Amino acid sequence: MKGPLFYAKILLFGEYGIIKDSKGLAIPYNSYNGAFKKAAVLEGKALKSNGYLIDYYNYLKNLKTDLVSFDLVQLEQDIANGMYFDSSIPQGYGVGSSGAIVAAIYEKYAADKITVLENLTKDKLLKLKAIFGLMESYFHGTSSGLDPLNSYLSLPILIQSKDNIESVGIPYQQNGKGAVFLLDSKMIGETQPMVNIFMEKMKNEGFRKMLSDEFVAHTDACVENFLHGDAKSLFGNVKKLSKVVLDNFKPMIPTKFHALWKKGIDSNDYYLKLCGSGGGGYILGFAPDFEKAKTSLIGHDLELVYRF
Repeated sequence: MKGPLFYAKILLFGEYGIIKDSKGLAIPYNSYNGAFKKAAVLEGKALKSNGYLIDYYNYLKNLKTDLVSFDLVQLEQDIANGMYFDSSIPQGYGVGSSGAIVAAIYEKYAADKITVLENLTKDKLLKLKAIFGLMESYFHGTSSGLDPLNSYLSLPILIQSKDNIESVGIPYQQNGKGAVFLLDSKMIGETQPMVNIFMEKMKNEGFRKMLSDEFVAHTDACVENFLHGDAKSLFGNVKKLSKVVLDNFKPMIPTKFHALWKKGIDSNDYYLKLCGSGGGGYILGFAPDFEKAKTSLIGHDLELVYRF
């Protein structure tokens, strides 16, 4: 048995902002993926994964919702027969490891599921997002449902607002100098503590004002620039966004990266931003000249995501 592949995702823009109705843009990241497999003898990672699936089955069994129902008998049987989720997606890295599991469970066990092949109206997308939010809240306490949605559809998703999402085409990659990349912090990040810090900060009026006047405004501009292929404006707005994040989201940036973050802004060699909730995992980078950024970030592991 081997199920279909479910890919990682990268939220290019919108981390934290989408909680306050900023725009957001999430893209599939095909370098990492996961799929269901079965083994007659479970050991190592497979055994661990199977144990996680038992816990998740118990969560789904007790989930009270009219939005979705599952073939729990089949799921329980498959787990008992050695099913596990074989995934290369790093956990705690902000690239949707739990989203891929949720998407895979929905695809295989949901009754009357909304499929990728049908006409995906806004209502259907919002229903899927709500279902996935419920399913993924097991992993994070609360979930927007965006990661599983991206993994399930394997399409770029544009978030216009909480109640307005659509699949969208993004400009074809160019073979230019500019790039989006991932920087490996070599640390595991945990979503829930970071979201808790953010919610605490939201009690402060000054922080709320900064969020709507600066953070959301720059995020929205970045989304528009990216979708229209306007790289020059994009780098200008990403620089502003990077500075706002450094000034106001310091707890979400691992301490040893504060100076590196500032170096990028001062030198214009690259601009860093949060990848997901932060606190570790990957940091997202934008570089007008990727070769120059690689030299500037020598000693750090970088992964190319998109070329301008």
